[in-house]
Amino acid sequence: MARTRSTKKKDAAYVSGRLVVARGYRKDARNSNAWADVGDIGNPSISTVINCAIAYADAITAKYRGEISQGDHGAVVKLLRAVLGNELPNRQEAILKALLDQKDEVQYGSRSKSRDDAERALERLEEFVAWAETQLLK
Repeated sequence: MARTRSTKKKDAAYVSGRLVVARGYRKDARNSNAWADVGDIGNPSISTVINCAIAYADAITAKYRGEISQGDHGAVVKLLRAVLGNELPNRQEAILKALLDQKDEVQYGSRSKSRDDAERALERLEEFVAWAETQLLK
């Protein structure tokens, strides 16, 4: 079993609630990209994409193990791997990691990301969400 950092116990009600939140973030990220003006920065949209990916990962780990990663969002990838093992496709792990790797820069940094960056992040998210939704229906 893979070693994970601090986790917090969650129940089935959390799973359904977190899924509602995840879907809300997804809708907001889509809307942000669709309504962006020329010259707008991509950071707010990418931030929402990242929050969406975290929410989906939380819903999955809560469903299958009754736990979520606590504090260190990077640890969510390790927890997801620990929970799903080989059922977590390498592609989905890489997408989640790539999105999470941008979190500090996008949310706390001073460098602006482009709308093209936001669109690419949303495309990655859509692939991750398609997979995550199938996991949550099992």
